[in-house]
Amino acid sequence: MFDAFENVSQKSFLLDSSRKFSSNFFLPNFGANAANIGESEYAIRKLTQEGVNDTRRLTLGTGAINHFYLNSNVYVATVRMFKSYKYQKEMGLAWQVRVDSHIDYTNETLAIFDNIDRLSEVEQTNGILNDKGYQQSYHQFSFTYRENYNKRLAFGIKASLLSGILYNKLNIVKSNLYIEPDGSQMLLGVNGTYQANFTDTEEISKRSFLPTFKNPGLSLSLGTNYTTKNGIFMMANVKDLGFIWWRSGTQENIITDPAKVIILNDESVDINQSIRDIFLAGQNGKFIAPTNAKIDTYVSRQFGFYKPALVASKNLFYKGGDVALVNTFIYRNLAASVTPLYNFNNIFMVGLQGKYQTPNFEIFGGTDNMYKSVSYARGIYSKTPDRGSGPNGASFYMGIGIKFGDIVNHPQFSDTMPGINDQQEGSFFKNLFSIFKRR
Repeated sequence: MFDAFENVSQKSFLLDSSRKFSSNFFLPNFGANAANIGESEYAIRKLTQEGVNDTRRLTLGTGAINHFYLNSNVYVATVRMFKSYKYQKEMGLAWQVRVDSHIDYTNETLAIFDNIDRLSEVEQTNGILNDKGYQQSYHQFSFTYRENYNKRLAFGIKASLLSGILYNKLNIVKSNLYIEPDGSQMLLGVNGTYQANFTDTEEISKRSFLPTFKNPGLSLSLGTNYTTKNGIFMMANVKDLGFIWWRSGTQENIITDPAKVIILNDESVDINQSIRDIFLAGQNGKFIAPTNAKIDTYVSRQFGFYKPALVASKNLFYKGGDVALVNTFIYRNLAASVTPLYNFNNIFMVGLQGKYQTPNFEIFGGTDNMYKSVSYARGIYSKTPDRGSGPNGASFYMGIGIKFGDIVNHPQFSDTMPGINDQQEGSFFKNLFSIFKRR
């Protein structure tokens, strides 16, 4: 069921076995992954596992860039219905909460919030705070529809209404820093832009996470799949192509001040807040931000108990993408997958997945980054950053689906059958494509 909502041409009901409706009944259906790569790997590990921002190992004065990304997709509620036997029509409703984030930041950005004295020793200070990135979270309420065009070809569509939660976008194109030799004050200059739908984190409350549609948006997903005569299954999707109109409590700041003086030897001055104030002095302004749309392809073929699949996915408007080889081993209702994966942020990972699936019940769980996820969990438990090395990362996903209602039998086996008189309604996609046919 999770697969059918994400890859909209996929079917989730099995004739003569599945029941007519399916839902997660508010049970867990989600995926989340995060990674950080660059010279800051140890500092981030110590910050997340010990709660200490220690940047003493970082090289300063070079403006070295680190990369952080975070994505999560939570299906709060889903319901799906088998509509018609003739074209294998399925319809579904879903409520999701999405979070997407990608940040490029320098070593000096971490250091300035740790120990400013270290930056006083840096000779080259131009460009050492040139950070950029974004974070966007929103509710997604979707309607999905799929059908078989013929015995080999299927199409699907997903139309969504969005409600923005939080948004931040920063792009510093120029920066310079100067600290007086006596350590009395600091001159900090940045040029760039900052957009957000709040001015202070204290404004964020539980109410901020409710779907109020004060920041509305729309998105669309389209998908198709085709099975060749020799059993090769091919699928392609354009996912979540849309936008959010951020207009409630929003601000847009074009930063052009040459420098701001920050007093360092006055204990009454909150240095971190003084730095944040540079970006929070913007004007109220509405803006439109695209969703993290993706285009992906999938090719697979089953050989007995073994099913290999090649997956490629690329973000359209933001950085990121993946190429993976999914090796699935199937035994009756059980399946296990081993997935080598390359992320376009120069991160190589190996994932594992386990699944138990019957026609009317399914549960699965896994990770795209097995080694890092286990290592990070052990480090958090033991509160030591010395566990693990290389890029920081963690990933986990799981899902549960339950079907209920009458069994969707073939007409000859049932007195009631969804879509048994579907000749009058016909195929939605056949009717749609008929406008391109010659009269």
